[in-house]
Amino acid sequence: MLGILISEADSASVTIEHALRQLAPWERARSDAPAGAGGGSYYTLGGPDPVEMRRFETLHLNLERPAEAFSERPDLLVFASRHAGQTGPLLTAHTPGNFGDADYGGEPRSLPAAAPAALGVLRNALGELAPERYEVGMECTHHGPTDVGCPSLFAELGSSENEWTDPVGAAALAEAILELRGVEPTADRSLLGLGGGHYTHRFERLVVDTDWSVGHVAADWAIEELGELRAHPDLLERAFDATDTRRVLLDGDADTTGVRAWLDDHGYEAVSETWLRETSGVPGALVGAVEAALGPVETGTRFGERTTPAAEWVEQDLPAELLQECTNIDIDRTRALVARHTVAFDTTEGGTIPTADVVAGEGARQEIVAGCLAILRERYDAVEGKADGDRVVVRIQRFDAEKAQTLGVPEGPAFGRLAAGEPIEVDGRAIEPGAVRTTEEREFDL
Repeated sequence: MLGILISEADSASVTIEHALRQLAPWERARSDAPAGAGGGSYYTLGGPDPVEMRRFETLHLNLERPAEAFSERPDLLVFASRHAGQTGPLLTAHTPGNFGDADYGGEPRSLPAAAPAALGVLRNALGELAPERYEVGMECTHHGPTDVGCPSLFAELGSSENEWTDPVGAAALAEAILELRGVEPTADRSLLGLGGGHYTHRFERLVVDTDWSVGHVAADWAIEELGELRAHPDLLERAFDATDTRRVLLDGDADTTGVRAWLDDHGYEAVSETWLRETSGVPGALVGAVEAALGPVETGTRFGERTTPAAEWVEQDLPAELLQECTNIDIDRTRALVARHTVAFDTTEGGTIPTADVVAGEGARQEIVAGCLAILRERYDAVEGKADGDRVVVRIQRFDAEKAQTLGVPEGPAFGRLAAGEPIEVDGRAIEPGAVRTTEEREFDL
C-alpha cells in the first residue's frame, strides 16, 4: 500500500492534498483514532495497488511512527510537504533522516529506512510533469522524522508562499506522487551517497540517466559534522542498512583516502560514476563475469548490446590490424559495430577505441569482420576476401607525383586536377589521370 501523509500545519501539504483529491476517485473512510493524528476522516483508492491518504496536525518532521496510523503498514510512505529556500519555484524529493544534530525534527544521528527505487521514480516523474516555471531537484538527507515505521520519502513543493498555494505546481507534484502506486521502495541497484552539496546534482544525474537509484545522502556539511568516521562508525553502517546496499558513490569532501580506507576495512564498495553508467541495464551477474574475464570497467572494459549468459559466450580475439584500420577510417562506426555484436569489449583512450579483446557468443567474430569489410570499402577501391577467410587484401589507387613529373606535368593546379581525376593537357599532350596513378596494396591477416 502507498501511504500519503498530509500536514494541516503545512499550507503546501494542504494544497497538494486538494490536487490529489481532484486526480482520482477517492473514497472517504473513517478511523476512530484522533483526528489530528491520522484518524477521523481519511481517503482511500482501491484496486491492486491501494493508496491511503491521512491528515496530521503536526508538521511532518516532528512526527513519530506515523506509519502506525494507517489501516495497515504502508509499503511506502510519502510526506507531501513544502520546500523552503531561496531557490525559486522548485519540485524536489529526498529521504528523511539526520546524519548530524536534529535541528529540524527527529533524533540526532538517526536514519529511517530509505526508499531509493521509489525516490528515483518520483524524481523522473517530476522531470516529466513539472510546469514550465518550475525546476526539479533532489536533496540530501537533512531533517526528520527519523522514526517512521516504513520506507519513506519527501515530495516537496517550493520554495515560497507563492508556490505553496499554487494549484498548478501542486497538481504536478500530486500526479508524480500517484506514479508511486505499486512501486517497490527498494531495489538491487541502490546506492548510498557520501559528499557533495545540499542539492545532490551528481547523484540526481545518475538517477535520471541510469537504472541506479540513491537513498540516503550525507552532504559535505554532514560529513564535516561527523568528523572522524571512527567516531560514528555505527551511523555509516546504519546508513548502508537503511539504504539496503553495500555500494557507495563518493563526491566532494567525502572522496578521500581516509574514507575509502574505512569503506575497504568494513567491506563496503566505493564505485565510480563511470562504473555506474557503464553497468546501467546490465545484469549484475553478467557484470561480475565480464570483469573477471576482461578486467574492470575502470581499466577500459565496456559492455556491448548482447546480454548472452556467461555460459554461452567465449573470450575472443578480433583481427587487431583490421580493427585498427577500421578505427582510423571511422571510429564511431567501428565502436558501434563491436558493441552491437558483443557482450563486452576492451577499450583504450578512455573507453573510446575498441581493442581486439572481446567476449561474445559464437559467430560474433565473423559478423564483426564482415562489418569491418564494409568499413574498408569506404576508403579502398577494392576489398578482396571473406569474413570467414584467412585474409583480406585491399587496394587503392593514389596520385603519384613522381609519375606526373616524369610526364612533364608542372606542380601546382595541374597536379590537383590530375589527383582529382580530371584529365589535363601539357604541351599539346593529353594526360589521363590513370597515367599518374599507383596502386597500393595492403593485406590483413584474419
